[in-house]
Amino acid sequence: MPCHFATGTISFRIHSNTLFMNIHKRVEIFTRLRAENPNPTTELNYSSVFELLVAVTLSAQATDKGVNKATDKLFPVANTAEAIYALGEDGLKKYIKTIGLFNSKATHIIKTCKILIDTHNSKVPQNRAALEALPGVGRKTASVILNTAFGQPTIAVDTHIFRVSNRTKIAPGKTVLAVEKKLEKFIPEEFKLNAHHWLILQGRYICIARKPKCEACIIEDLCEYKDKAYT
Repeated sequence: MPCHFATGTISFRIHSNTLFMNIHKRVEIFTRLRAENPNPTTELNYSSVFELLVAVTLSAQATDKGVNKATDKLFPVANTAEAIYALGEDGLKKYIKTIGLFNSKATHIIKTCKILIDTHNSKVPQNRAALEALPGVGRKTASVILNTAFGQPTIAVDTHIFRVSNRTKIAPGKTVLAVEKKLEKFIPEEFKLNAHHWLILQGRYICIARKPKCEACIIEDLCEYKDKAYT
């Protein structure tokens, strides 16, 4: 019995210490990311909540740069639900045909415009359920809109954030939703509003998929990735 009790006590102490250290690591990681980029935001071009909704919908399996090239031509012509709906699917496709999956995206956006006009007075709703009810808008897109447009501390997990969260061990998980839930649980409140942007930029430019640029990473000493790469 004493041995079993001692083992249990040691295990508990190790677990508690690990958790304690992880808390401080997370705080330091986001403190550094904030210091480097105090006011991060999306790299998509937009000037209204509706434009952001369209741009994020188009960005699925596409680059922000590619989306911007298309919307820089589209938005001067049509940047409201009514105007894009008036284009119709074929009219919209002319502007977004350089973007992957443009056929289905055009269908979704036109249907979304109709719903916004008929149900939401042409305005983008501010709650998750209503957003996710729009065609082509999933959890990630809704989270981006809630965070970037409406200032809610949501975290949209894309491939970049999934990779960074697992490599660094900030919030490891086997699924996108599992990572999102851990990020929401473990990121300190003061960092939650901008965490999505910091992590996506980290994954896009530093912690890239094939060979992370560890020598240029400001959190390299805090990262728990075992296969760090250096030039």
